[in-house]
Amino acid sequence: MSTERRRSAGGRRRADGPVGEPRGNGGRRSRDGYAADERAAASRRRPPEDDGFWADERPRRSRAPRDDYDDRPRRSRTPQDGYDERPRRRARDDDYGYDERPRRSRAPRDDYDDRPRRRAAAAETAVLESGGGGGRRRARDGHPDDGRPGRRRRADEEGYSGRRRANAAHSGAAGGRRRRARDDEDEYDERGPVKRFFAKAWKPALITMAVLFVLGAVGIGIAYAMAPSPEDLQAKADAQLAANVVYFEDGKTEATKFGETTRVPVDISEVPQTVIDGVLAAEHRTFYEDNAINPVGLARGILFGGSQGGGSTITQQMARNYYDSLTTNETSTIARYTRKFNEILIAFKVEQSLTKDEILEQYLNTIYFGRGIGVQAAAQGYFGKDVSELDAAEGAFIGTVIQQPGNFGTAVPGSEMYEILEERWAYTVKGLVEMHEENPERGLSQEEADKLEFPDPKPIEADDNYSGYRGYIQEAVRNELETRYGLSADQVARGGYQVTTSLNEQWMKYAEEVVENQREQTRNNTGQEIPDETQFGIAVVETSTGEIKAFYGGPDPTQYANQSLVQRQQAGSAFKPYVLATALEQGISLKSVYDGDSPKEFPGLAQPVRNDSNVSYGPVDLIQSTKDSINTSYVQLAIEVGPQAVIDTALAAGIPEKQLETAEIGPNIALGTMSVAAVDQASGFATFANGGYHMPQHLIVSVVDTETGEELVPNDADILDAGGTQAFSADTAADATYAMQQVITPEHNARLDDGRPMAGKTGTSNNAVSAWFVGFVPQYSTAVGLHRSDGQPLVLPGESSIYGGQMPARLWKAFMTKVLEDVPPEEFPEPVYGGEIRNHAPTPTPDPSQSPDTEETEMPDPEPSLPVPSFTPPNHNDDPCAHANPWYTPPGCNEEEEPPGDGETTPPPTGDDPPGMPGNGPRGPLGNNQVYYYRDQE
Repeated sequence: MSTERRRSAGGRRRADGPVGEPRGNGGRRSRDGYAADERAAASRRRPPEDDGFWADERPRRSRAPRDDYDDRPRRSRTPQDGYDERPRRRARDDDYGYDERPRRSRAPRDDYDDRPRRRAAAAETAVLESGGGGGRRRARDGHPDDGRPGRRRRADEEGYSGRRRANAAHSGAAGGRRRRARDDEDEYDERGPVKRFFAKAWKPALITMAVLFVLGAVGIGIAYAMAPSPEDLQAKADAQLAANVVYFEDGKTEATKFGETTRVPVDISEVPQTVIDGVLAAEHRTFYEDNAINPVGLARGILFGGSQGGGSTITQQMARNYYDSLTTNETSTIARYTRKFNEILIAFKVEQSLTKDEILEQYLNTIYFGRGIGVQAAAQGYFGKDVSELDAAEGAFIGTVIQQPGNFGTAVPGSEMYEILEERWAYTVKGLVEMHEENPERGLSQEEADKLEFPDPKPIEADDNYSGYRGYIQEAVRNELETRYGLSADQVARGGYQVTTSLNEQWMKYAEEVVENQREQTRNNTGQEIPDETQFGIAVVETSTGEIKAFYGGPDPTQYANQSLVQRQQAGSAFKPYVLATALEQGISLKSVYDGDSPKEFPGLAQPVRNDSNVSYGPVDLIQSTKDSINTSYVQLAIEVGPQAVIDTALAAGIPEKQLETAEIGPNIALGTMSVAAVDQASGFATFANGGYHMPQHLIVSVVDTETGEELVPNDADILDAGGTQAFSADTAADATYAMQQVITPEHNARLDDGRPMAGKTGTSNNAVSAWFVGFVPQYSTAVGLHRSDGQPLVLPGESSIYGGQMPARLWKAFMTKVLEDVPPEEFPEPVYGGEIRNHAPTPTPDPSQSPDTEETEMPDPEPSLPVPSFTPPNHNDDPCAHANPWYTPPGCNEEEEPPGDGETTPPPTGDDPPGMPGNGPRGPLGNNQVYYYRDQE
């Protein structure tokens, strides 16, 4: 063997060298050698691949490092199982002779090192640092195994340490070489990285899925076994029911109480098939064919959190309504899913122990129908009949109200909820037809269904707890318990809650008094009655807490929906403060100047916009525009800031999102085309008084479960504890408030006699369909709105015209004068006049007598012509002429194309316009063939 080959093999000693002598050119250190000598062995350069028996015909990348001595497959070898085919060196005569035992039978010995412990540790450290060291150390003198032939380990490059103290280092090195080999193989794998990954990962993934499946099945089995049987559960029908008691803000004075405390169960044989079919058509059309759960509906309920409906079968609903243990006041997501899981398990057990008819009987006797618990109570509450006397239309109605019992049970004709009830009833009738097509013994044929007419339920019978404002308080509390506290209508109906509201009893009476006094005053002054269709809305909100302190719901809760908390009407110019706040947030100063002339045409609107009485004001700043409610300047401002930005501001200030979907979004948003409720406007204006922070409006301040003593937590508790959410800056709130203070002139009908600081805004919608005055002092915000229940223009005896600054302003003053008797006056913050002053005054027309050569006086930059609206994505662009608002062109960036004039057709959309982009045609979503003539008189 050549010297180079011996060196490469890890320092084999010369064949004729004595055992006890120092080794030769292989580089092994002597007995007293230093660790550095051994490091040199590990760093030796590998010889060329074509040198002697080191040569290997396989490609370099496919050859695993240092396996060339072994012909057997790589996977069958281990570091200690290698087989060396090279001839073994014959031992000298003074050696211990030949050792014919296979190399694999001899494990590394730990007792060969007779050096001092400290020297051995040092040598081991040096070897580990060098990643090996190659070669075996010299055997101890006198040991019977010393120098046995064939006991030499492979060189360090081959991945075998050969020494006890280098095993760990060489294991890591060998692992790295194996990883490099795999990487080389992957590089030339034509399957690609994704396929390679799945080729390697499918087995572990399959095993993991199998384990999880088994564990899940075992867990479900254990939970099912531990779930109580129906016989072990207490039925709610056997539990004691208690009424809900509602208190005023002092927590002592009872406002009203409600809740079902009695029920009349009936046998399934007494319920006509028409009622059964009506319930199944509305809730579970395949009840008799399905099992305890509906997988499709269950998946939909899990994915959408129940918002899409249809997640529970009748069996699940029966289990939830019938067994007391499934009732929970928890509103967290974990609690809801836990209850759902328990509900499913018990539903399976119910399905096994009861027949379908028995399940349906329990369901009909325990579910809440809005006017009673159980189908018999519902039949009496809605139609004054025994359940056995109900026809097909009434049976469909009974099934219909199950979806929203709290809302449908109190819906009155003409209200929005009543329209929803009629649509839901039509859906149920359609379900009867589909059931009949599947099974002729059930449901109704198409001919029979076409003959059905919507059955009008009888009016609600009012008792002492439902008369006057008490009935409106009941409905408001029911709604908030469901929406803010997450209780179901069934939980609310079964009672047992002690509810404390923010309502001031005396202020509730004041609201009723001012409306009755106004009706009486009109009667005395004109000899005529205010039409019954006229609806009055009054709501007052505490600005720092969002608590509703009082409201006027209407004259009769059995006849009219809540006119302050539910009924909506167009906001008119009372919506302009949200446009103003948006502009201030975008850096537009109160002192910016706009064109207040009338009439004025704008792109996106089919007809010109006119001010009240078509008065032209000329150049006006935003303070005067707010004070005089100038339509033309505010529409121009809305175009500049962007209608969607105004929507965002109104939403942040407290206007509910559903109210902002009542009209198309366009420049006319400044004219108040959105429909809002009185409490929404009171809450929105409270944000201005609260320094730009919005506190969610709410009526309930505490709810206690009298059975457990637990106080329930609302879903907006974190927001209330944090002091609300910031809708806009304090500077914006201060400047906007200052502008609204200018509305209250000394002769204004809403001005308070004590002269305390106040701010507000009037609003009158087109054709006087509604009229508003929304005003606030630093502590309270109050909105007063008038409209007709039939949607027709207001007609008030003694009023030659309808304006928000007339009857609504007088009602506001009368009400707030009483409310603020014991409230000390406070000051508003001073305006900061923030933002940039912009000048959009029109260019003056030259004098006809002026010579063309005469030099004109320098004037501010004129407002450029506004282009035909075209959609531009709201992306940032350094170009000052790039603007996200499709209705606005920044000054100095006038388009060459002029907007179409009278008689021209609307140009077709450009290629960049998405389908459905609003145009400026008369029938587009931004034009409705109306002259926008919103009238406000302060």
